[in-house]
This record gives sequence, C-alpha cells and structure tokens, in this order.
Amino acid sequence: MKRFSLKRNFPGRAASFAQATVVSVALALQMLSAPAMAAKQVEKPDLKFGFIKLTDMVPLAIAKEKGFFEDEGLFVTLEAQANWKVLLDRVIGGELDGAHMLSGQPLGATIGFGTKADVITAFTMDLNGNACTVSNAVWSEMKKNLPMKDGKPVHPNKADALKPVIKAFRDKGTPFKMGMVFPVSTHNYELRYWLAAGGVHPGYYAPDKGDITGQINADVLISVTPPPQMPATLDSGTIHGYCVGEPWNQQAVFKGIGVPVVTDYDIRNNVSEKVFGVTKAWAEKYPKTHIAVVKALIRAGKWLDAENNKNRAEAAKIISKSNYVGADFDVIDNSMTGKFEFEKGDVRPAPDFNVFFRYNATYPYYSDAVWYLTQMRRWGQIPEAKPDSWYMDIAKKVYRADIYQQAANELIAEGKMTAADFPDFAKETGFRPLQHTKFIDGIVFDGRKPNAYIDSFKIGLKGKEKAK
Repeated sequence: MKRFSLKRNFPGRAASFAQATVVSVALALQMLSAPAMAAKQVEKPDLKFGFIKLTDMVPLAIAKEKGFFEDEGLFVTLEAQANWKVLLDRVIGGELDGAHMLSGQPLGATIGFGTKADVITAFTMDLNGNACTVSNAVWSEMKKNLPMKDGKPVHPNKADALKPVIKAFRDKGTPFKMGMVFPVSTHNYELRYWLAAGGVHPGYYAPDKGDITGQINADVLISVTPPPQMPATLDSGTIHGYCVGEPWNQQAVFKGIGVPVVTDYDIRNNVSEKVFGVTKAWAEKYPKTHIAVVKALIRAGKWLDAENNKNRAEAAKIISKSNYVGADFDVIDNSMTGKFEFEKGDVRPAPDFNVFFRYNATYPYYSDAVWYLTQMRRWGQIPEAKPDSWYMDIAKKVYRADIYQQAANELIAEGKMTAADFPDFAKETGFRPLQHTKFIDGIVFDGRKPNAYIDSFKIGLKGKEKAK
C-alpha cells in the first residue's frame, strides 16, 4: 500500500493549500496540548486569589508571571487585600478562591477563634521572613543593655535588653505599645515568644469571657496594625515597636524611623510562616483545580530558591510593582537576596531569612500546625486544656499533606520535578526533626508532646489554668 503524498496527489496550488492546511491543524493541536488540555482537566480554570502586600506573597506572583499557573490550565487574577481579616472573610464568603494566609489563620478559623469556618492548607508558602523593629528612641535606650563587639551589638538581641526600657515607661505611667498584624499571626506568636523569653509578659486572651484584646496581665500592650501601615504608625508614636514581615522592617531603616532588633530566624527558625489557604468546601468541590494550584506553587517555590537564590533579584523586581507589594526594589532586595540590615549600615548575612523551597519548605508539616496551636493555648486563645490527641487531630484536619503529596507525585510523573525535590513520602511522618528548629530560649519543641512543651515555659498558661 502506497503512502499518501501531498506532492504526488496535489499539483501546484492545490498541493500548497493542502500542505498549509495540515500545518495549521498541527499548530492548532500543539497550542491545545499544554494549557488548553490542562484546562479540560480542572473543574474551575478561572480563579481569583488574594494576598497582603508582603514579600512572602511572591510564590503567587512567580507562579503567575512565569506561566506555572497557565501550564496547569489555570488563569489566575491576583488581588491585594486591605488586611488579614478582610482576606479571610472573602475566602470564606467565596469572593476569593483562595489566598496567601498567615499559617495560623486556617487553624484559628477551624477551631473557632474569631470567624468559625473550615479552612485548609496543602501548601506552605515560606519559612522565616519577619523581624521585630523598635523606634529610634527605644533603640537608643535598649542598646545600652546589649553586649557589644567592634562597636556593634552581639546578635541575636534578646528581649532582656528591652525589659528595663519597658519598666522605665511603666514607672512614668506610660504604657509600652507594640504592633503585630493579626491575633493568630506568626508575628503575634513570635513577638510574644521573644518577649516572654526575656521575662516580659505579653498578656493573655480570654475569649470565653469576651476578652480578645490579649492584654490581660500584660507588661506590653500588643495590638493589631496592618503590615503596610507599620512604619507610619511607629513614626507617629502610636506604637513603640512592632513585629511584621518584609519589606516593612527594612522600610523603617530606609526611612530612618526605626531599627530592626531581631529577626524571626533567631526567635524560632524554619517553621511555616505563610500558607496558601482555601475553604474545605472549595477543595472538595474543585479537587483537580486545587492540586493544579499546588503544583504551580511548588514550581514557583523551587524557582525562587534555585541555584543559591540566583533568581531572587528578578523576583524582587517583579513584586516591587504596584500591583504586587509596591515597595522600592532596594527595600525588598535588602532582605530577599540573603542579607538583612539592622541599625543603619549594620548589614549582616542572612541567607535563610526567606526560604521558599529548601528544607522541604513547601510541605505542610503537622508539627508546624501543632506549634501554632501550642502558642494559642499558651496565651489563652484556646481557653481550656486539650489532650495531646486533639492537637494531632486538628493538625491533620487543617494541614493537608495528602493533597500536597498528590500534587508532588504528578509533578514527578510529568518530569517537571524529581523525587529528590520532596520528602521521602514513604517514610515521612509529618514531624520535623527535633533539632531542625532552634528557639531563642533554647527550649526544644516536640510536636508529639504538645502539653509537655506548653508546661515547659515560665510565662504562659499551663495545665488547666485559665486567664484571670
């Protein structure tokens, strides 16, 4: 049987026309092959995700700008939100399909602290990335209490040096005020951890009594300020210090209005900082879409940490645009590319200040969830004692490692990533090694024994204690 030949069967223009037609069909099929074919797989290709103007929203921006979402047949709109409460409410209400969230937000919502809703995460956006900053006036007093070497403070700076400054305020009848971004934020727990490690009581919550200020028995009055407003609020004197993510600590340095005194890497490092959150109902309605989103975000995380952070400067330029973080490139670059500036001119190496992929950063570890829950209990947001099993049950309900594993396996099968890029799923327990995370007070965290961990602190609720 003879092969069909365009040249032999179509003379002149007819042959040319037929050849052109075949080429056009081939091109059309090629165009359909990747994103369009993927779009047929997902239940909902058109998506809107929310974010807060912080450096660590960057995996979302990279997944969009580098075409990782489109590779999965997803057409994503990214929209900045006014604050964390608005963001969460819009995800719960269905106005947003998902969002860049504080690691404690899905947990807080699920257990009913604040807005009650079933929210889950199958992707950790980053580790670390925060710092505590104080005003210039507070720094000048705090600095007197710090050990020095070659004219510079010996890091990490501990809250022990801030304690006499707070006492001086109190002796004058002036409350010492600090800001954080949301009651269940990483920043709230890191600030409280740092203060308590230095003998400063950050205050309790008592939601069962209607007190959600977090200021019961407090030496320092901690309240909520949206991240982009932190520098201006500090400059006005409304607060004397704050804990926030970048670029708003470096912004204080550039503006000459404050000094970052400690990063969260030194308070407690390599624990989930932000996550990508969706409602449980959304994930169940659009399971293939959810996996596709996680796949795109995993690829973005790897791109961000590739080859010793070689892509970070490009990423900083991308998110410096007004539709993303909208801060000067130099400010974002100051922390995102492996360094961090404390007092003006005191620039120190900080290679792991932002981590987006290495150390299995994108995996939703149960132990990270348990750590946040222990801090909620420690400060009274969980008003009553819970058994160890409760902490594990909530962690597994909210931090969905099973969904992450499905996404990872698809990326491996497609040849986009390798098994070496991920934890060994056959052996993974969901708990980080005990020494993986180091805390400023030297206490070791074992997520399998949450109550023993809670009881190990000098400051904080223990056992069956309740805030009074």
